[in-house]
Amino acid sequence: MTGEQHPWRPTRRALRATVLAALAPVTACAVALGGPAAWAGSGAAGSPPRVEVAPGTVHLPYGDRTETAAFFRIADSGGADDRLTSVTSPVLDEVMLGRHVAAGDGAATMRMVDSAAVPARVGLTMTPHGLDIMARTRTRTPLKEGDRIPFVLIFRHGGRITTEAVVTRPTAIRPN
Repeated sequence: MTGEQHPWRPTRRALRATVLAALAPVTACAVALGGPAAWAGSGAAGSPPRVEVAPGTVHLPYGDRTETAAFFRIADSGGADDRLTSVTSPVLDEVMLGRHVAAGDGAATMRMVDSAAVPARVGLTMTPHGLDIMARTRTRTPLKEGDRIPFVLIFRHGGRITTEAVVTRPTAIRPN
């Protein structure tokens, strides 16, 4: 047995096949662990929502009507989505989130919604043709153009944000 070689000796071809077979799962593990690690290292992973609300507008009610709508731009610069869950105002009655819904034949209606998503890094812009805040004015204090109306927007993670909206006349939205 002194001059004999071991009966199993891998060939180059066998070694290459073994290395290639092991390379696929090792690469998959590196990508699976490295991707989230890079995302976390960039500061995006797990960062909470950072919600900011820009001052908005409230439409001046038409004629002797008491119903109106308010509109805000909400930004979320955080790494996680948030949700607008409710809205209040000390000078308006029956304040609620509403959505413009097509009812067929060119007609539309407003429906109350429980909450609205505020996507991270995208935000939410309220419009007369989408999400808005429906409200009823108090008849003893009619709104005037230029009035500033306080609002409190309540978010699931961002908490309570106090802001205001200026009363303006509704303007026609012209298509681009």
